[in-house]
Formats: sequence, structure tokens, C-alpha cells
Amino acid sequence: MRGGGNMQGMMKQMQKMQKQMAKAQEELGEKRLTGTAGGGMVTVTVSGHKEVVDVEIKEEVVDPEDIEMLQDLVLAATNEAMKAAEELTNSTMGQFTKGMNLPGMF
Repeated sequence: MRGGGNMQGMMKQMQKMQKQMAKAQEELGEKRLTGTAGGGMVTVTVSGHKEVVDVEIKEEVVDPEDIEMLQDLVLAATNEAMKAAEELTNSTMGQFTKGMNLPGMF
């Protein structure tokens, strides 16, 4: 079997990379990223897996006459936190796909 050793070496490398990717994914889930709006009046915290884990709203920003402003602040803070999570995912998981043309991988 010509080249069999090379294929076996590649398989070992792939298995090693899979383990590293799984570990990186697990660590991403433990990371916490925040987004704020309204000068810190609304803070949204997400995990590295892009799940909202906490929302904090300062009492003074709650105005029953202006619910729309509060909704906008929550939306802005959530989008900021999600963007930070996306950037973290890309920088963390991108190391595994460098040089590979895998669109949509992460």
C-alpha cells in the first residue's frame, strides 16, 4: 500500500484537530461578553455560544411612557454583545480553518 503511512498521519492530524476544535468550542461557551447601551443603562451578557445569559436594566431608564426607547436600548446592547461573541468565535475557531476555503464554517 503505497502512501498508506501518509494517509494514516493525516488521519491522526485530523483527529488531533477535531479534539482541539471541540475544546475550543467548549471554552467559547464559558466566555462571557457584554454589550451596553444608553451609557450603561442597559447591559446584555451573552456566552461565546451566542446565548443571552443576562440582561440588566437600570431602574432610572424604565419609563412607562417611553417603552420604545427601552426596547431600542435592549436591542442595541444585545446586538453589541452578539457582535463581540461573533468576533470571538471567528478569532478562536478561525485558527482551525486558516488556508482552507470552507465558506460558512464559522
